[in-house]
Amino acid sequence: MTGQPNIAVGAPTLRVEGRLKVTGAARFAADHPIEGVVHAVVVDGTVGRGRITGIGVSAATTQPGVLAVISHVNAPQLPYRDYTGSTNPPGQRLRVFQDDQIRFFGQPVAVVVAATLQSAQHAASLVEVAYDTEHPSYDLDSAPTNEPVTYARGTAEEALASAAVQLDVTYRTSRNHHNPMEPHATIAAWDGDRLTVWDKTQWVGGTQAELAAVFGLPLGSVRVLSPFVGGGFGSGLRCWPHVIIAALAARELDRPVKLVLTRRQMYFGTGFRPAYRYRLRLGSDGDGRLSAAAHHIRAETSRYENFQEGILTTGQMLYSMPRVSQDYRTVSLDVNTPLWMRGPGYSTAAHVIESAMDELAYRIGVDPVELRHRNEPTRDESTGLPFSTRRLRECLTVGAHEFGWQNRPRAPRSRRDGDLLIGTGMAAGVYDATRNAAQARVRLDADGSAVVEAASSDMGPGTYTSMTQVAADSLGLALDSVQFLLGDSLMPPTPMHGASQTMASVGSAVQDGSDKVRRQAITLAVQDANSPLYGADPDKVIVHQGRMSLRDQPARGETYSQLLSRQGRTHLDARGSFAPPPPPERFSLYGYAATFAEVAVDAHLGLVRVRRMLGVYDAGRIVNPTLADSQAIGGMVGGIGTALLEHTVTDPRDGRIANANLADYLVPVNADVPNLRAIYLRGEDREVDPIGVKGIGELVHVGVAPAIANAVFHATGRRIRELPITAEMLQ
Repeated sequence: MTGQPNIAVGAPTLRVEGRLKVTGAARFAADHPIEGVVHAVVVDGTVGRGRITGIGVSAATTQPGVLAVISHVNAPQLPYRDYTGSTNPPGQRLRVFQDDQIRFFGQPVAVVVAATLQSAQHAASLVEVAYDTEHPSYDLDSAPTNEPVTYARGTAEEALASAAVQLDVTYRTSRNHHNPMEPHATIAAWDGDRLTVWDKTQWVGGTQAELAAVFGLPLGSVRVLSPFVGGGFGSGLRCWPHVIIAALAARELDRPVKLVLTRRQMYFGTGFRPAYRYRLRLGSDGDGRLSAAAHHIRAETSRYENFQEGILTTGQMLYSMPRVSQDYRTVSLDVNTPLWMRGPGYSTAAHVIESAMDELAYRIGVDPVELRHRNEPTRDESTGLPFSTRRLRECLTVGAHEFGWQNRPRAPRSRRDGDLLIGTGMAAGVYDATRNAAQARVRLDADGSAVVEAASSDMGPGTYTSMTQVAADSLGLALDSVQFLLGDSLMPPTPMHGASQTMASVGSAVQDGSDKVRRQAITLAVQDANSPLYGADPDKVIVHQGRMSLRDQPARGETYSQLLSRQGRTHLDARGSFAPPPPPERFSLYGYAATFAEVAVDAHLGLVRVRRMLGVYDAGRIVNPTLADSQAIGGMVGGIGTALLEHTVTDPRDGRIANANLADYLVPVNADVPNLRAIYLRGEDREVDPIGVKGIGELVHVGVAPAIANAVFHATGRRIRELPITAEMLQ
């Protein structure tokens, strides 16, 4: 936006789609009124491993309104081709209704389709399934592992053996489920060999590619729409089996079919953050300067896919140390496949590393903030690259000052408030500044308004609003003159709405397209003998409130509308694009965080309450501080859940999830959410993208759980190495 005034970007603008949401006018996946739609209900498997020996459907099919019961017995064989761009790994899928194998408890074994939802639900309860069962495996500690992913820098074992200070700790984290407010839902309709689906997804392009692959269709024969997403946290980053089932049922019946998962079904119908067993060995000198680290990691995955995430990066680059070894082993269990969840990999790694750093600080008698300062690297030691920006030291310093860290008593269990033990803790965080190729279409109409389109998503971070702000400034229009549209695979392609890459990727494409349209208009004006700008230097023309004028002669100018009307043009348009520079990277690109927390622990009951929390972030340019605050507060709340509440409980006899509901799977509520505050360091990072952002949605979750866990230790003197930290562990 060279030369253009920045008016919208940086302002705390309210959500442009907010009224639609609070009035109920926003249509989510299951809300679209499709004529002739019928309803599907999935029948779930009730054993953890085995094969289906029989399916009794007669009681279901004789019920009024039932149209079909589809299972592997009568379902057609589907192509399931590999397809570039599909969200699922090539050759690795749960192929629904294609065989009699049961791979996990809750696997779809049939679907009932009926004229009404109530009829389908009742009929589904009447389907009888017989099994030949096998004993399932859920033991992360003893089950065989897959081939490890390894990393080595220097000779870690020798350095650990000779280190003046040695730490050897094992941490355990529980399986967490995403639990977005909106349940996963799909409406599927066919028109000949063309398929349209309205789906809850964080990537319409990925779902489009997967459906085309499964049904053997050209990509252009599938359209996916998802204009509103009621939360995702990563759960919408894959095309799940229920989407395939809805499309299959719609094709078999030649009717539009709606399928909505129940809350219970979401615990095995979509993914989850996998459980980990993470052993970390640290070595340092007597002053706490790290000399070596060895990471030994086990994580759960399914038998039919090998899910892996970015668990290794943090241990390779967050702190300076010459020697690092890592082995990351997945364990194939009889579960459905995990998936990325907010701060994937980085959150788990940060919990272990930052908790261990806290242990090390107490071991050698150094303040935890000072220990991190002592181990600050000057470059990325995993790649040798310089950092584009690395302001973690500033995050720590600002955070310590604003939080009042200097008033903290150093000794654990030394501050009380009646029966409450008070403690404070902190942790650092890091997340990579991801960006990928994206496109956007920009149209400026003769009335001076603009429409911008991109096949992105908005699961809550404010994509509608932030893209409108970028386009408004680039075009020189008021916010209410710009409409941003998303969530349609017919629109220009974008990457998945995850990994904190939407603002960097799509925002840069929106700016590029808007700049092109603005320059088109300026060029037309300076070449038009009837324009007040005729003969002017285009580089000296700016646009404000839809009016082009000379920067030094503001009275000399005209509006977009005047120009286009005089020239008889209905509109100007352009396609914007963004792509990262080709490899190799010249810089190490990350965002950084420092999180500080204060907790109160009931000395008799062991109950933990977070009293206050502060996050300080090096996240590049902040497009909208109100939206950023929403992300930061949400990340902190999610971290409270990870640290103190969330834990998926699996019955080891058959794999049934015992707490597959929001009454028993605990998430933070308002009473759990204290004073939360976020600070963003002023700055930008143009090495990441042209608009200088880094992304913030994942980063704000990384480091929250260890800050809380370290505060619990400071309050009680007890080091809990398992998440969530429960009252029973502290009694």
